[in-house]
Amino acid sequence: MARLDGKVAIITGAASGMGLAAAQLFAREGAKVVATDVSDALEGEVESIRTSGHEILAMHHDVASAESWADVVGATIEEFGTVDILVNNAGVHVAKGILETDEETWDRVLDINAKGVFLGMKAVIPTMAAGGGGSIVNCSSIAGIVGGDGDGNGAAYSASKGAVRSITKHAAQWHAKDRIRVNSVHPGAVLTGMSGDLASVEELGKMVGVDKTPLPPHAGEAIDIAYGYLYLACDESRFVTGEELVIDGGWITH
Repeated sequence: MARLDGKVAIITGAASGMGLAAAQLFAREGAKVVATDVSDALEGEVESIRTSGHEILAMHHDVASAESWADVVGATIEEFGTVDILVNNAGVHVAKGILETDEETWDRVLDINAKGVFLGMKAVIPTMAAGGGGSIVNCSSIAGIVGGDGDGNGAAYSASKGAVRSITKHAAQWHAKDRIRVNSVHPGAVLTGMSGDLASVEELGKMVGVDKTPLPPHAGEAIDIAYGYLYLACDESRFVTGEELVIDGGWITH
């Protein structure tokens, strides 16, 4: 039996990187997946998953819009009957410190990274509660825990990920009565589209260095985070809520 047999999962930011890795992994583990993104690349990636024999739906989705969330949740229920899992993976990073960050940048990053998580939880919790429970996995970052290079010089990014960390604990406390588990994942240096022109995890690891991430190859891959999402989404973590799963190769051990 696969780890997510019979489960219905919404995964945001699924056109690439950690979200795409999670969509592929969850589908292989038996979930019916609703993959969402603003990128036109989503449809092609979802089609490749579908042709492998998995049930998956692609939807254009602005996570900062309550109306867009209503459309996604409504379509999920219409297609698959319920929502068991939400992975709030979508996010953006802008490498600007406090003095360089303008209000437009601040608002955009907070809207996507923090407001998007709030709206997502607000949209799915009633359905999960009515169905007897569920699992929400929110992608934060080591930037929500430590400063310095851990936030990539992103003031708005750091603030948004700290907000995700905190609202995860709020939701875990207040919705445990509904048998809804809410946890956060905190990646360190991971090779994704946010890594710029770097072509390999080894190249990123060399740039990050052993002084930051002691565990070779000193940077992670998208699938490393997807496996963390999977653990928190499946019933193996049935007694885990409000926790922070750090996947960073040892970065914050410093």
